[in-house]
Amino acid sequence: MNSKSLASKAQIVRCLCEGNSIRSTSRLCGCAINTVIKLLLEMGTACSQYQDRELRNLNSLVVQVDEIWSFVGCKQKNADEEKQSQGQGDAWTWTAIDADSKLMITWLIGGRGEGYATSFITDLASRMKNRIQLSSDGYGAYNNAVKLAFGANVDYGQIIKEYGSDIYAEKRYSPAVCTSVKTKCITGDPMDSQISTSYVERSNLSIRMCNRHFTRLTNAFSKKIENHIAAFSLYAMHYNFCKKHGTIKTSPAVEAGLTDHIWTVEEMIQKVLN
Repeated sequence: MNSKSLASKAQIVRCLCEGNSIRSTSRLCGCAINTVIKLLLEMGTACSQYQDRELRNLNSLVVQVDEIWSFVGCKQKNADEEKQSQGQGDAWTWTAIDADSKLMITWLIGGRGEGYATSFITDLASRMKNRIQLSSDGYGAYNNAVKLAFGANVDYGQIIKEYGSDIYAEKRYSPAVCTSVKTKCITGDPMDSQISTSYVERSNLSIRMCNRHFTRLTNAFSKKIENHIAAFSLYAMHYNFCKKHGTIKTSPAVEAGLTDHIWTVEEMIQKVLN
C-alpha cells in the first residue's frame, strides 16, 4: 500500500465514502480488491484513533442519539455459534449527533443490549464540556445508561412514537405508519421543543446512502466485523471533516470549532496516517 500514490489512495477513499462497494471501487480505481481492503483497514483504524483523540472537551449543548441496524456476514437468524464467535450476525451502530453543528460525536458498533448502551453513553458523557440536553427514542436501555453516565448532570428527554399496522402495506419495503408522537422528560429539565431525534435519524439515512456496508437488500454487506468497523470509522471521518453539510454549509468539524476549513481527502489521509 505504501507504493500507492497519495492521489491513488484519495481516489479509493472517495469511492468508498460515496457509497461504492469494495468491488466497484477496485474496478473504478483499477486496483486489486485486496488493495482496497488493506487501505480501508489502515484508514479505518487511523481515523478511529484520530477522532477518539480529537473529539474531546466538546462545546455541544443539544445531542441526539440513536442506533442503526446492519449485519456482518449473515443475519442473526442464520448465524450459528461458530459464525457468532467470528463476529457475524446482527450489528447495531450507536451514534450521537450534535444537533447544532451536526458533528458525529461518537459511535459504537456491537449488540443492542444494556451493556452496549452503557458503554456508548458513558463514552459520550466523557466527551462533553457542558451540561447537555440529550434526546433518544423510547428504547429502555437508555434510561439506566444515561443515569449511570451523567447522573443528574443532564437534561434528558425521550420521544415516543407509536406505529399502526396497515394490512395492505408492502411490509418489506414500507415502514409502518406513525400514529402518534409524544415527548417524555426523564431527567432534569429538558426543553420540550428540543426533544427530538430528527437529526440523528436523518444521519442514519446518510449512513445508508454513503456507506455501502449499510445499504439494505444488497450483497455489499461486510463479510468481517473488522471491515465493518473500519468502514464506519472512515465514513465518520469523511463526514465530520471533509463533507460540506447541506444545512450548515460547511463541515461539522468547522462548525464545531475543531478546524478552520473543510479538509480535502488528501489532507485527511496525510493527517491520520502521518
